[in-house]
Amino acid sequence: MLACGAGAPRDLPVPGRELGGIHFAMEYLTLSNKRCEGDPVPDETFISARGKRVVIIGGGDTGADCLGTVHRQGAAAVHQFEVLPRPPDARAPDNPWPQWPNILRVSSAHEEGGERVYAVSTDRFTDDGHGRVKQLHGVKVDLVRAGGRVEFKPVPGSEFALDVDLVLLAMGFLGPERSGPIDELGLKLTERGNVARDPNWMTSAPGVFTCGDMQRGQSLIVWAIAEGRSCAAGVDRWLMGRTDLPAPLP
Repeated sequence: MLACGAGAPRDLPVPGRELGGIHFAMEYLTLSNKRCEGDPVPDETFISARGKRVVIIGGGDTGADCLGTVHRQGAAAVHQFEVLPRPPDARAPDNPWPQWPNILRVSSAHEEGGERVYAVSTDRFTDDGHGRVKQLHGVKVDLVRAGGRVEFKPVPGSEFALDVDLVLLAMGFLGPERSGPIDELGLKLTERGNVARDPNWMTSAPGVFTCGDMQRGQSLIVWAIAEGRSCAAGVDRWLMGRTDLPAPLP
């Protein structure tokens, strides 16, 4: 049974992305968690925010996790960037119940500090002359909807530069990582890039099953739990011809 998550991160293909000090959020968080658990993490590979000017690009849950962690590590200053405009404090007229409420959410990490910056896009990074990031260059953007598509238009004259020592990319995920079981087993994928399965939770490889974010896409833990139980029933049915295991999902 494959339940490997949807850990392929969305990258930021702008000039200067290759500079030192720019990392994917999960790279940073994983090392921090390992050290907190007492696992040996050499200083030369550890990513620390202590005394640094940090920018977190991405306003979601992963970005909030980064925010809480950099606070605890003693960052000198923290900005969290989001390309979308600031959500309203209460539901807008075009966002009625039972739709998911698109409102401003403040986590405990946000309450600890840092500056949340909305409607900005990062254009490039420049270095310090030694291969490490020194400045982030960005611009304010307006969200424009046209023909069913969403675009972000730069606001003329709003360009800015921000001194930075550490950049954490927390812009979401694109599905499961291709290296490993997907490539090794030659598994078929859906149009969205997730692992395809049949109604019995089996992948395109006979006897190999999948559940959770790997086949659904990035989602909530409650879905993963329900799918894990349903997938177990599918495995039992395939092995035994029948099953008495609970299957919350079809």
